[in-house]
Amino acid sequence: MPSESEVRELVRAAVEALQPAPEQPQPRPADAIAIGADHGGFPLKEKIGFHLKERGFEVHDCGTTSPEAADYPEFAHAVARLVADGTCEFGVIVDGAGIGSCIVANKVPGVRAALCYDLSSARNSREHNHANVLTLGAGLIGTTLALQIVDEWLATAWGGGRHERRVGMIDEIDRGYRT
Repeated sequence: MPSESEVRELVRAAVEALQPAPEQPQPRPADAIAIGADHGGFPLKEKIGFHLKERGFEVHDCGTTSPEAADYPEFAHAVARLVADGTCEFGVIVDGAGIGSCIVANKVPGVRAALCYDLSSARNSREHNHANVLTLGAGLIGTTLALQIVDEWLATAWGGGRHERRVGMIDEIDRGYRT
C-alpha cells in the first residue's frame, strides 16, 4: 500500500500532466510589417522580408524592387503611411545609412521611427520610445547583425511606466503640428 506522501506526489504529477504546456511566444500571422528600401538598401530589404515571412509575419513590400537608383523618401514615406493608418503594426526601412529614411518617416503623424545600429539601440527604441518604425543603414551593418536587430526590435515590448509620460509628450508635440 502506498504512503500518504506517495499518493500526494502521484496526484500532484497527474494534475500537472493535465495542465496545458505554457505557450511559447510566436508572431501572430496577423501581424503585418511594412518594409521598404532605396537602391542601397534593396538587397538587405529582400533578406529582411524573407526572414520576416519565415517567422510568420505578413509583409507589405513598399519597394524598391531592384538595385536601380531610387529615392529613399518615396519608400520611407510609403512604409510610414502604412504604419500610421494602421494597415501595418510596424515598419522597417533600409537605406545606405538609415538616417534619411528615419527623418522622412518621422514626418508622418503617428510614426515614431528609430535608427538602430545594435541590439541595445533596438531594445531601447521599443522599450523606452515605443518606436513603431525601424530604420537601418545597409552600408553600416551586415546582414547578420541587421536580422538580429530586427528580431530584437520586434521581440522587445513597449515598457510603458516611467517612459509613458515622455512618449505622451512626443505624441502631444506631434499632434500640435497637424493641420
